[in-house]
Amino acid sequence: MSSTRLLHIGSAVVDYVYRIAALPQHGTEVTASDYQVLPGGGFNLMVAAIRAGLPVAFAGQHGTGPNGDILRTAMAQEGVDVLTAANPVMDSGVCTVLVTDDAERTFISWPGAESRPINDEDIEAGEGDWLFASGYTLSYPNSAASVAATIERLAKDRPLVFDPTPVVGEIAPDLLARVLRQCRWLSCNVGEAGFIAGEAQDTARALLEQHCPRAEGVVIRAGAEGCLVSLRNGRERHIAGIAVEAVDTNGAGDTHIGAFIASLAAGYDAFQSARYANAAAAIAVTRHGGSTAPTDAETREFMAVHAQPICNAS
Repeated sequence: MSSTRLLHIGSAVVDYVYRIAALPQHGTEVTASDYQVLPGGGFNLMVAAIRAGLPVAFAGQHGTGPNGDILRTAMAQEGVDVLTAANPVMDSGVCTVLVTDDAERTFISWPGAESRPINDEDIEAGEGDWLFASGYTLSYPNSAASVAATIERLAKDRPLVFDPTPVVGEIAPDLLARVLRQCRWLSCNVGEAGFIAGEAQDTARALLEQHCPRAEGVVIRAGAEGCLVSLRNGRERHIAGIAVEAVDTNGAGDTHIGAFIASLAAGYDAFQSARYANAAAAIAVTRHGGSTAPTDAETREFMAVHAQPICNAS
């Protein structure tokens, strides 16, 4: 789709994935039907962007040890260019992922090297780069300040896409405000959008007018219902989701964002890009695993078969 690069200023971890019928009650035990060790976290978004046609470079921290080895091997296989050196004294972090029969996922994370400060000297951004940052590295006390400073430096003349993630409430308010002021696009789920916007009656407009002064638009993801795209110029549309039989929603948001950025970078407008992202995420949730994003060809074929109108234009 595009030769423009995505520079990922975030984190990647190793997922320890257990598939279970339902979460156990307190003090009890369940036996998993399947178990896998997989690269996860920001790796899922990078895979989604690459498979949609956008080259990716990773500018986050990664560790020395078995987890870091898993991540570097996986990134090499997917064609991710790693810009930063491995942390010499820490391994990469891990996340225990419990996937239940209703396709929902529950996480228990343990931060590693990705929670340490970024070495800014390792990061070289090209003139045409797109940037991505997530709330995870901003929530870690040791990495937050350096990540925010790096974002501010790089985003002065490059488009930044920011995902606050479910840990948005753990980010220091001043750091969150600094990054929101830099973002060109904010992509978040309904709960995260509501947390940032507070009691505002029109969440999307409040995000644009009160929190993200440089943003061209915001994308508020609503799972199977699709997403709301609200633009600075006042245009707003709900982009309908595509009904599928979901088996694993782990990585769905990452897939959506990665596909959305790739489509924007290729020159498509925000509404077209959101429809493309909805389709990519719909395919991903029909597959087990976090980094299950489809290729560009798969997404376009799926869109042709499952034609969905863009509705609720204003």
